[in-house]
Amino acid sequence: MTATIITAVAIAWSLFQIWYASPLPFTFGIGILNDTEARAIHLGLGLFLAFMAYPAFKSSPRAYVPIADWILALAGAFAGSYLFLFYRELATRPGQPIMIDLVTAGIGILLLLEATRRALGLPMVIVASVFIFYTFAGPYMPDVMLHKGASMSKFLQHQWLTTEGVFGIALGVSTSFVFLFVLFGTLLDKAGAGNWMMQISIALLGHLRGGPAKVAVVSSALNGVVSGSSVSNVVSGGIFTIPLMKRTGLSGVKAGAIEAASSINGQIMPPVMGAAAFLMVEYVGIPYSEIVKHALLPAIASYVALLYIVHLEALKIGAKPIPREALPAKTRLLRTGLGLSGSVLVLCLLYYGVLGAQAAFGASAPWILGVAALAIYLATLAYAARYPDLELDDPNSPILILPRAWDVTRTGLDFLIPLVVLLWCLMIEEMSPGLSAFWATTSIIAIVATRRPLLALFRRQSIGQAARAAFADLVDGLALGARNMIGIAIATATAGIVVGTITLTGLGLMMTEVVEFISGGNVIVMLCLIAVISLILGMGIPTTANYILVATLMAPVVVELGAQAGLAIPLIAVHMFVFYFGIMADITPPVGLAAFAAAAISREDPIATGFQGALYSLRTAILPFVFIFNPAMLLIGVENWTDTAIVVAVNMVAILLFSAATMNYFATRSRLWESAVLLVVCFALFRPDWWLNQLYPATVELPARELMTKVAEAPADQRIAFVVEGMNIEGDDIRKTVSLSLGDPKPTPQERLRAAGLTVTGLGDQVTISNVVFGSYAKRIGLEPGFQVVSVIQPAPGRPSLFWVYLPALALAVAIWWLQRRRVRSSSVIGAPVAATAKPAT
Repeated sequence: MTATIITAVAIAWSLFQIWYASPLPFTFGIGILNDTEARAIHLGLGLFLAFMAYPAFKSSPRAYVPIADWILALAGAFAGSYLFLFYRELATRPGQPIMIDLVTAGIGILLLLEATRRALGLPMVIVASVFIFYTFAGPYMPDVMLHKGASMSKFLQHQWLTTEGVFGIALGVSTSFVFLFVLFGTLLDKAGAGNWMMQISIALLGHLRGGPAKVAVVSSALNGVVSGSSVSNVVSGGIFTIPLMKRTGLSGVKAGAIEAASSINGQIMPPVMGAAAFLMVEYVGIPYSEIVKHALLPAIASYVALLYIVHLEALKIGAKPIPREALPAKTRLLRTGLGLSGSVLVLCLLYYGVLGAQAAFGASAPWILGVAALAIYLATLAYAARYPDLELDDPNSPILILPRAWDVTRTGLDFLIPLVVLLWCLMIEEMSPGLSAFWATTSIIAIVATRRPLLALFRRQSIGQAARAAFADLVDGLALGARNMIGIAIATATAGIVVGTITLTGLGLMMTEVVEFISGGNVIVMLCLIAVISLILGMGIPTTANYILVATLMAPVVVELGAQAGLAIPLIAVHMFVFYFGIMADITPPVGLAAFAAAAISREDPIATGFQGALYSLRTAILPFVFIFNPAMLLIGVENWTDTAIVVAVNMVAILLFSAATMNYFATRSRLWESAVLLVVCFALFRPDWWLNQLYPATVELPARELMTKVAEAPADQRIAFVVEGMNIEGDDIRKTVSLSLGDPKPTPQERLRAAGLTVTGLGDQVTISNVVFGSYAKRIGLEPGFQVVSVIQPAPGRPSLFWVYLPALALAVAIWWLQRRRVRSSSVIGAPVAATAKPAT
């Protein structure tokens, strides 16, 4: 009975989220909820399921739910949904809570902390408790952290009865679309897409040296497309890949470390990025498609570098590839060419076919495209029905026969349909993340419900039995999706306590002063300090809550101190910086959750696995510093395809050389000075402007009166940097450099600046900021009304090309390669006569 209730509530939660994200409430005019009401229902259901699904202690009974947990679950559901149940009453007394409001808020916060302890462990509870303590201990803190404190009534009202705390932006994102993305990934895996992706990775990469490890890397990248957790990446993929890696000669520690390192990278891989991509839309204030564009190259570079690291590890131990079917070179080349060209052709037909249908049929196009999608779905299933379903590979079997890639691909072509729907809605149609997730989830629900019966129909098998199995899969998927969401809902709500404390006490401004004091104004020291703080804040905390913490606490510090140091850092680069280091906490000892999960599968020491994984992840840790000093890696300021190709090629070479240097292995085992030279080459490729800056100025400063001219001349999506000075909110005179994204051209430069949230007035040579729109990009980078524009920064004319740095750096890398290859050949030649003249054994 209890299990049935839990399952029913979980399914109801999933159905509610689908309804809320859909256009149906507005179509039928019923069930329309505002953001606050939806967040309250979301948290109420999450708290109920947290107490029902997670026992209080290890010794708690598992066969039934104790009465105490029932009481806590019902109380949590009431407290969580209080803003929904009494929304009208609360709206009539803003800022004047009555006793029942405060009692409910107090109980709600205590229940939320207990649910957090059960679902996520103590680290998140400790973080939230420290911030709650700080709210009341403000008057007794050291001067740099001093604030006036808050009464209990003010604290409870701020945290629970408004949208500043628990029910703030973090829980809002969880409600609006994170739930549907988690549900989408769960249903996709339930349909069999997870095993399909794994088998494709094995088929494509298993024959390479270190193939199983490379399978782990690629499959984690594929899982990262829809996954919201590095730990779930490890658990879902590691049970297959870690035993496979151990079978090919890698130690258990290294096998677990590779899986953990590739799994945390799944959180930086677009389009989902552990749900942080959607939070960045809110925090950075730019479209989702821009987030994906900026995040793509670093994520790919990090994965390519990890593949290279895996290859080097395989070379070190002399690992042999898994044998594959013997085919003539011409046949293999022909198959590869047909596969690549066919994929490109299908993508082109899909893209231009949809655009053509939209142009030809107008408002009727969605119906036409829906019928076409149905026809494609039926055709792919009819084709897949000719072949047996994929079987799960047994990772403990002594021999693995590699399947052909097409033999695997043809059994699950229909799995691509919901992924295409998701990416098309997000990237091409630029729908909201919630609506995109709704259409993608709708498509995967249809697939889960019909795939088994249709396969049975095409194979002439029992349709009734298949339909019952499909219905069971759908019900299980809806329940499991909600079950997977409990931790994220609780985490985002608890993270809201941290955000609420910051807004209540002004802690954000204090953090800027603390970091500035410790770093002494040095940008490098400041960035290293913030990286360490982000690592600490991220320990033991899920990806989504992790990003909320570092984005709220650390990102404004980087923006402000960087600007005051004369460094115009794009806001997206700042958020990517803190996000990357927050994610790194999942693999960094002593609380690397991904490393712990991998060690549990490999049966090795989790601390040793964590340290090895952290070594592998150095190539990810270097990238955030590149974002700050060379935003071109985020494709910022890259104006054409030629520049894009150069940026991609140079950064790929740089990250591979960095990986070779940190692994102390290039063409062969490197000497210490060779690794040092490779690091210098890597630095030259990542930061070529530093070398040129020693000889030529990078920029020139133009008078402030040139601002409007340069804004009018700037091409689409260009950024303009300028220096401002004025008095901040605390009465201090400041001077800083900012970089403002201009977007598309407008009829006048004034309109173009207003579109970015900025209004300026000019009087002679003086330009003054007269208005900054709240929540705009200009506001987010720290501009305030009353600031004076001092100068406009433009690239210096006559500056030499970066190729004058690239060419000698690459020549130096080639020289190291040549020296090492020569050393390898010399050692083999010296060893040959010894082997030839050795006396036979008697």
